[in-house]
Amino acid sequence: MDDPNPSSLTATIRDQKATMTRLRIAYMYYVESMTQSDIAERLGIGRVTVVRHLTEARANREVRFWIEGALSDCAALEVRLERVLGLTRAVVSPAAADPRNTARLIGFNAGIHVSELLSDGMRIGLGWGRTLHHALDTLSRPGLRDMSVVSLLGGVQHARAHNPAEFAWRVASAIDADCHLFTTPALVDSAETRAALFERCGLGRIVERARDLDLALVGVGSVAPTSTALSCAREMIGRDIGPELLAAGAVGDLFFNYFNAEGALVDHPVNARVMSAPLSVVRTAHRRVIAAGGAEKVEAIIAACRMLTATALITDETTAAMILARVAPPPGAGNDQTEHPS
Repeated sequence: MDDPNPSSLTATIRDQKATMTRLRIAYMYYVESMTQSDIAERLGIGRVTVVRHLTEARANREVRFWIEGALSDCAALEVRLERVLGLTRAVVSPAAADPRNTARLIGFNAGIHVSELLSDGMRIGLGWGRTLHHALDTLSRPGLRDMSVVSLLGGVQHARAHNPAEFAWRVASAIDADCHLFTTPALVDSAETRAALFERCGLGRIVERARDLDLALVGVGSVAPTSTALSCAREMIGRDIGPELLAAGAVGDLFFNYFNAEGALVDHPVNARVMSAPLSVVRTAHRRVIAAGGAEKVEAIIAACRMLTATALITDETTAAMILARVAPPPGAGNDQTEHPS
């Protein structure tokens, strides 16, 4: 047997030593509650080096943490959401101090919730969006086997951070799962092109995989001008269809499928051009988890829960309170019966 390459062996040893130092620093800081200055003095290194190692440990997902406490208001909102929307589980996070962080907080909780549900052999269907992207920060369940991830829609042509295909691939990598993608744009030029792609390019097999999901995790879009989906649609179609969708009664979308307040698809050509698993197929998943929040999405979230008969909703306390104000009487109003979605 050939002798190992000395330079390669040296690099390996150096990497292992760096990892051990990083983990030791993380343990001293997070478990032993030592200050960064104390750690630097103990190990004979600079405080800047300690900070760098702690940052790398979080980036490498070697350190992950949750905050627990007496969140009685959120717990009460969870119970009421479960009753009025017919959910098995609601997860409500405290409102973000800065509303711009709402998607991040909801995404963090989505990653934790899904991680707790994972088991060997699961098949997971995924939507997309800014909120779901943040689930990657807390999603982890190492050591599981025979898992697969199915993207529920095609990709977008231009994206900064949120692309359906990229999101599905990163989730599959995080949980060591096989990944199955819609290898088409999310929107095509006509209903005829859509039909031809499904019939002649093998995309029907992806839909068949989506018929046997253990869990579907999806986000909800709005029809506000700042909507991620509308921005992508504008670029792919070449014009702004937002006013047309509003005129047709749309309140939001589930991976480019636009629906009204009653949870029915609106009459607009975009719904015949979307390359995605049909919502009727996604609805057959054993667990149907929606992660979404924001004042502009309240009506859309309610309708999406009805449309998919969601089993779980992950949101924040501000959105939860607004949802309940729309669909449920206040506590003690004399009608505490469960209202199941239509």
